[in-house]
Amino acid sequence: MRYIIRKIFFAFLFLIFVGDDASAFYADTSHLLHFVFISDVHYGITRKTFRGMDSVDSQIVNEAMISQINTLPGLQLPNDAGIGAGKKISAIGYVAETGDIANREENGYQAAAVSWKQFTEDYGHKLTIQNKEGKPAELLLVPGNHDASDAIGFYRPMVPPTDATSMAGIYNLMLHPSVAKTKDTYNYATDKINYSKNIGGIHFVFLTIWADSANRVWLANDLKNIPSSTPVMLFMHDPPEADSKHFTNPNGQHDINGADKFENLLTEQFKDGNTQGTVMEQKGFVVFLKAHPNIKAFFHGHSNYKEFYIYKGPDNDIALPCFRSDSPMKGKYSAVDETKLSFQLVTINTDTKKMTVRECLWNTDPANAAAPIVWGDHMTISLQ
Repeated sequence: MRYIIRKIFFAFLFLIFVGDDASAFYADTSHLLHFVFISDVHYGITRKTFRGMDSVDSQIVNEAMISQINTLPGLQLPNDAGIGAGKKISAIGYVAETGDIANREENGYQAAAVSWKQFTEDYGHKLTIQNKEGKPAELLLVPGNHDASDAIGFYRPMVPPTDATSMAGIYNLMLHPSVAKTKDTYNYATDKINYSKNIGGIHFVFLTIWADSANRVWLANDLKNIPSSTPVMLFMHDPPEADSKHFTNPNGQHDINGADKFENLLTEQFKDGNTQGTVMEQKGFVVFLKAHPNIKAFFHGHSNYKEFYIYKGPDNDIALPCFRSDSPMKGKYSAVDETKLSFQLVTINTDTKKMTVRECLWNTDPANAAAPIVWGDHMTISLQ
C-alpha cells in the first residue's frame, strides 16, 4: 500500500511541474537529426508507366515523390528498434541528392538547362519540410555522371553538344561563389563540387562523382583538421567500387571517343587496362579508408536501387556501411514494379552517434495518390 501511495505522490508532483507538457517530456526528439536521401531523379526522361499513365514525364513523377516527402512531419517512426523508434517525426533538416539531376541530353532528351529549371522549380519551391528553426530543409547536392557529361560532352551525339547548366547550378547552390557560374563560365576541370558541412557533431562530405586519387587529395586536406573522434559520412554519385568508364581514358589522346568509351569524369586515368574491373582504383580508396577510420558511412546512387550493405573492398579487408538509393525514374526494380519506389529517411541520435536509415515506400498503392508511406527495410549503425 505504501508503495502505491509513493507512486501516486510522485506522479502528482510530476504533473505539477510538467503539466500539459508531460507527453512532450516523454517524446523529446531534440537529439534526433532527420534528413531525406534521394538520388538519380533524372529530369528529362519519361517512365514507361506510373499511376495508370503511360510515358510519364519526370517532372510529374518527381512532384509525386515530393508530395510524399512532404507528409513525413508528424508521421510516427515504426517500432523497429531503430533510432527514434515509435516517435513522431518533427523537423527534417536536409534533403541529400547524389546526382543525375539532369539526364544526359542524347537520344532526343531535353537540354540540361530545361531539366535544371524543372528541378529547381520542384525541389526548390514545392518541398514544404522544415528544419528545427522553421526554415526550409536545405538541399545538399552532388553531380552525377549525366550532369557532368552534359557539361563536357559524350562519345555519342548530344543536342546541344554541351550544356553545363546543371553543373553550374549545383556549384552555385553548394559552394556559393562570389560570382555565380553560368553554363558558359563553368569549368569542369577546375570547378569541382567538393564541400563539407558539420551537422550535429558529424562531418558530412560531398564529392564529385567518386573519391578518385585527385578527389582524395582534396578530401585529405578537408579532414586534416577534423578530430579523429568526429564521425565522417561520404556522399557521392558512384558506389565504392566506382565505375570504370567514369575514369579518364588511359589510351591514345586520353580523349572521349566512341571506340574507348571512357567518359573522362574523373581526373585519375584508369589503371586496370581495358577490363571492366576497378581493383587497382578500389585498393587506393581502401588505403585511404584505413588511414581515416572515422569515415563511418557512404551514401550513393548511380546503379538505381535501394540497398543497405557493407562494402568489404577487393581484398575483403574493410567494412564500410553503405546506403544506395532507388531512382524515381530508372530504378532497377521500381521501374518494373512501381510499388517498390522509395526514398530514404535517415535518423541520427546526435548524443549517442547512432544512425538508422529507413526505406520509405512512397507508391505502394498506385491507384491512390494519397496512400501513406509504408516503412520498408532499415539498417542501424554506430558512427563511433
